[in-house]
Amino acid sequence: MKRPAYLLAGLAAAVVVLAAAACGGGSSSSTPTPSQPQIAPEVSPAGDIPDNQAFVEYTPPGAAFAVKVPEGWARTSEGAATLFTDKLNTIRIEAAPAADAPTVESATADVVPALQSGTPGFQLGQVSAVTRGAGDAVLITYQADSPADAVTGRTGVDDVERYLFFHNGTLVTLTLSGPKGADNVDPWRIVTDSLRWTA
Repeated sequence: MKRPAYLLAGLAAAVVVLAAAACGGGSSSSTPTPSQPQIAPEVSPAGDIPDNQAFVEYTPPGAAFAVKVPEGWARTSEGAATLFTDKLNTIRIEAAPAADAPTVESATADVVPALQSGTPGFQLGQVSAVTRGAGDAVLITYQADSPADAVTGRTGVDDVERYLFFHNGTLVTLTLSGPKGADNVDPWRIVTDSLRWTA
């Protein structure tokens, strides 16, 4: 049986509409594709010592002690002191004869004024008694101006930990410094806990 012409025309129009809808012709029915989340690369703050940093033991010539320092850091001398430096961090090791073990009181009375007069930007944190692998020590924390940048000449602010160890008439001073806010608690603890007396 033949269909009326008007029915055939209507069916054709419906097919066209359905085809257009299937192809996404209607902007209102399209679904946006969600974008992939962007993961920012991990960036360590300036002065942070890497978690995988290796340490090696160092014994100054003729010294009766040894201490672990970060492997690969540059070693220099400054008078009787030995310095290990990498970018913005420094470990300073000094040994000198002493008659008595330092105390919080003696460090506050003698060491702090010397630091205050000879250290640019000195701001005292605290003086306290601590215990490390080699025994009891006195810890002086403070802030100071960092060395001037070789290119810009600008200075920043360093956090400094200065440990005073005593054994058999020898005073060993370990001074650890790095940019203010750097998270070097664990590396500095490795260094200061590693000090051991060899005689």
